[in-house]
Amino acid sequence: MKLLIVCQHFYPEQFRINDICFELVKRGHDVTVLTGLPNYPKGKVFNEYRGFKNYHEVIQGVTVERSFLIGRGSSLIMMGINYACFTIMASLKALVMKKDFDFLYVYQISPVTMAVPAIVIKKIKKIPLIIHCLDQWPISVTTGPIPKESLFYKILYQLSRSIYRQADLITLSSKSFRTYFEEELKLDRDPFGLVYWPSYAEDNYGHIQSVENDTFDLVFAGNIGSAQSVETIIEAAKLLRDHPAIRFHIVGDGLSRAGCEALAQSYELSNVVFYGYHPVNEMAEYYAIADAFLITMVNNDVVNQTLPAKLQSYMLAGKPILGAINGEVRNAVEEANCGLCCESMDSAGLAELILQAASHPDNYREWCANARAYYEANFDKEKLLVELEEMMVKLSNNNHR
Repeated sequence: MKLLIVCQHFYPEQFRINDICFELVKRGHDVTVLTGLPNYPKGKVFNEYRGFKNYHEVIQGVTVERSFLIGRGSSLIMMGINYACFTIMASLKALVMKKDFDFLYVYQISPVTMAVPAIVIKKIKKIPLIIHCLDQWPISVTTGPIPKESLFYKILYQLSRSIYRQADLITLSSKSFRTYFEEELKLDRDPFGLVYWPSYAEDNYGHIQSVENDTFDLVFAGNIGSAQSVETIIEAAKLLRDHPAIRFHIVGDGLSRAGCEALAQSYELSNVVFYGYHPVNEMAEYYAIADAFLITMVNNDVVNQTLPAKLQSYMLAGKPILGAINGEVRNAVEEANCGLCCESMDSAGLAELILQAASHPDNYREWCANARAYYEANFDKEKLLVELEEMMVKLSNNNHR
């Protein structure tokens, strides 16, 4: 099958769509990706893509077509310009793409407007489209400075609903998304409707070793933004500063990283280490450090409905998860019985969980086994890729009737 996959971000940026594309090629599909210029997470276009270089590449068998893009910078205004730039420039590129495709797939993180170039091609070539939703729009913008009552939100609501309605199928990365799509966006159509299709983790997370030492090491890995509430981890580390055998390792980057580092420095914490951004192929080194993984998020109805991809990576690595988190993630951790959770943003509660985990090695071994077992039962890579292929074949066959 000849597939066109549209996502604003692609390799060398580190998003799970990379592995999906590479795996589809291995399974015999002809995969083309329409994307922008890499600039995440720093917000500046990578040097090797400036000056109109490398706009056409072949990466691990995937044909990559890039459209011009202004970097997202570090402000909301620049982020808005970045979003609009991709929507416009990738749509123009879509108009001149000559290759025939059998299927369109949008890996929709923020913003939902990254689906517009795929809709342009759908209208021209009359081929089916799946939108895979990882961020609900427009409700996700209310986690920032845009209130739901504002005129701008109402405009985004109509735009988002219009975009989603163009899909032949919408797949959801979290079970909790269904309520929003059905009740708020009024989107549930026969014969295909809405399908839960969660993320899986890259294979390298399944081969994590452990570092033996005399400390209890906690690792947070991933984006450090306002939604992740890494400040909760710093506050917990402050409460545990008199426990020298407990250490915190923060691996990742994002808009809140500098603030979190400054907070740790203001508390003069020697038990917290920041490692910055590292690509997926280097993460095994940091996962090996972990005796347990940390996951924290702000307490927000929208955030609580998400199932961030780090959860699958943590579970595949087969180590306990300690969280200050509510909603879908907490449900999964408790259902799996692979760790402990307290309320979102409760640093004292998180500190207490850490002490409890560090002092109960019997529970620790059980949690390790349960994390891996839950992953294999619910997020198995092979199973999910087969499901994706079956959905594409079904839609394609229906389109040709």
